Amino acid sequence: MFGSKTVLVVGTGTIGEPLIGLLCHFKAQLGIDEVLFHKRTPLLNDRAKVLNLLRRGARLVADAESVAGFEQLGLRVDAETEAALGAARVVVDCTPSGREMKERWYERHEDDTDLFIAQGNQFGFGRPYARGINDEVLVAGREKYLQVVSCNTHNLSVLIKILGLGDRGPENLVEGRFVCMRRANDISEDGKFVPSPQVGAHKVERFGTHHARDAWHLFRTKGEQYDLNLFSSALRLNSQLMHVIHYHLKVREPVTRDELVARLAADDRIAVTYKTTANSIFSFGRDHGFCGRILNHSVIPVETLHVDAAGTGITGCSFTPQDGNSLLSSVAATVWGLYPETYDKIVQCLRPYFFREV
Repeated sequence: MFGSKTVLVVGTGTIGEPLIGLLCHFKAQLGIDEVLFHKRTPLLNDRAKVLNLLRRGARLVADAESVAGFEQLGLRVDAETEAALGAARVVVDCTPSGREMKERWYERHEDDTDLFIAQGNQFGFGRPYARGINDEVLVAGREKYLQVVSCNTHNLSVLIKILGLGDRGPENLVEGRFVCMRRANDISEDGKFVPSPQVGAHKVERFGTHHARDAWHLFRTKGEQYDLNLFSSALRLNSQLMHVIHYHLKVREPVTRDELVARLAADDRIAVTYKTTANSIFSFGRDHGFCGRILNHSVIPVETLHVDAAGTGITGCSFTPQDGNSLLSSVAATVWGLYPETYDKIVQCLRPYFFREV
């Protein structure tokens, strides 16, 4: 019924919908036979979205009890959930229920499916992953579950890797301190907006918030020597545009500002910018990104980068391209599940959306 390189995306929300579109658009270049997507509830106000995903070549999957509801909306269901899970080589869960879905569905299909992937808020689902941060820990035949870390954790991690570690390794980073100034909600969401800045609690012992904790676990996959001293705080701003991170890194080996700027400019995980506002960067992504997404891990305004007189204190701000970095890592993980030896070469078809400058 489906090809041998079939991918199933579960959920059509902030991550799921653009991921389905991206996989469909680049299906031939990525070596994917079929893109399936699971939607739980048939809703009239979602019909246009589902119809357009079908028009782009994706195929709808639903639970048995929901099939009739979709058909009443004029939406054809190509497979029920059990059959789709049995056919898919890779399953990408983009819902807030990845851990529950793992217990309910995925563990029963481990013999059928090579890889299950969940998103950033599903800590504990599987091995943490971010493209270009810990690819070397992926071992074909061993990994069954991966957790693509959150968009802000991508940003923290690339700042740590490029500015804090450089080519010196984990011993070079004395400490990393981060303040995640998060947008209130996604522009696609109607709820959860806040009318004024709202500070968050430090609920995670040692790390403050989950952002530093998840970055620590991400690097820890590379070995016990990566016991990084990280701490993060978070607050929400009354904006729908972009997250902003303020960072301070203390390093052992002195470095100059010019050296750091050269590192940033040479790395495709980073987009440098001379813009200083979220709206101007967001607008660039809307006009030039894939469906409005910048796929870099971080956008760093060069003018905010500061190095102290000793050369060991690095401070600045960076913008998080929201779901763009998570989308890129989700695609990379998906293609790794299908082609573990050549996946990084394959995903270079997305390179036009890795910007060196914004």
